Amino acid sequence: MASIAPRPAAQAQGFAEHPVTREAALLRLDAFLPQAGLVYAARRNEEHGAGRHHAVSRLSAALRRRLVSEAEVVARVRAAHGESADKFVTEVFWRSYFKGWLEARPQVWASWRGDLHRLDLRLGEDDGFAARHLAACRGETGIDCFDHWVEELEATGYLHNWARMQFASIWVFTLGLPWQLGARFFLDRLIDGDAASNTLSWRWVAGLHTRGKAYLADADRIARMTGGRFSPRGLATVARIPDEPPAPAAAPPRAPLRWQPGVPTVIWLTTEDLSLELEAALGDLDVRGVAVLASDGAVPADKTALGDGVQRAVARWHCPFRVCSSAEELAAFAHGEGAGQVLTGFATVGPALEAFPEIKRALRHAGLTLGEHRRAWDDRAWPHATKGFFALKEKIPQLIAAAGIR
Repeated sequence: MASIAPRPAAQAQGFAEHPVTREAALLRLDAFLPQAGLVYAARRNEEHGAGRHHAVSRLSAALRRRLVSEAEVVARVRAAHGESADKFVTEVFWRSYFKGWLEARPQVWASWRGDLHRLDLRLGEDDGFAARHLAACRGETGIDCFDHWVEELEATGYLHNWARMQFASIWVFTLGLPWQLGARFFLDRLIDGDAASNTLSWRWVAGLHTRGKAYLADADRIARMTGGRFSPRGLATVARIPDEPPAPAAAPPRAPLRWQPGVPTVIWLTTEDLSLELEAALGDLDVRGVAVLASDGAVPADKTALGDGVQRAVARWHCPFRVCSSAEELAAFAHGEGAGQVLTGFATVGPALEAFPEIKRALRHAGLTLGEHRRAWDDRAWPHATKGFFALKEKIPQLIAAAGIR
């Protein structure tokens, strides 16, 4: 079967459009502020193509890594527009909603991983299925908008959110491909790829998140929202929702691993949290060093973001820095700097949490412990993210006020 591996190097082309350093993200936020109110509400679904996504903030890559925080962004747009920015603020809270929902149901992520293994076996055995999948991944379906979006995603690592919905709908209902493979195709390529938002958005389109409510792409709507650039033919007119069991009931999210304020510490930076809040929350902690894992920087966007985070952390704590090639090297670095614990941002369900067992084992063998810092924003929002989005949406005014935002 021909290769359809991700092409992470392409994401480097998206850095100017979708910044992955804190300074660049703040500049992007400044540029977006004038239209974050009623203009955004009216034009946010317009899709004009690569390099012309000016109706949206293009902050998702920075928010994904928390180079800027949700609280910072919401505070700025509320200060500029007041309640006129409610639509944009609501979209920011969708990110918190998806995070909280998946934290309450980590089995959904595990099931997706298991489904991919089963589907990969099928791809190796069913030539017809493999050919349809390959045509979709190469953008060779004959559906003009879909094939264009494949090309844009490969080249830039980004698609407009509205285009992602159309793409996912065509993948599932017109091409008849499993949503699980589409979710992997996106996650492997998106510069802002997030385990929760990506997985649950695909499930939502497929009619599995809000049970029985699917999103069906419409040719006339696509033509209208893309300014007539596309005129897709042969799109499905019926949404055949995949036959899957209901999601499990919500359970309390995993508690953060505890850390001790008085213990010498090495900070392990990951792309889960690279904004200033981690630095501010830790106060006068005795920080002996800052470390990252080389594997976390395998994708160019992550490497750039980690470098930016390290630069700020080292300047804040005036301490040594190490890029570690393994969990054992991280443990050895922390032990060598006289640390008793390693502290990191909270690892949410997904690849970040999957790395924890190996890290904890290596640290334990070196006589060290692992602790996590979880943001107050998440602590307040996630309890309202166990059902549909409306349950969280109606709490947004209280959540904003609790964050000290007017």
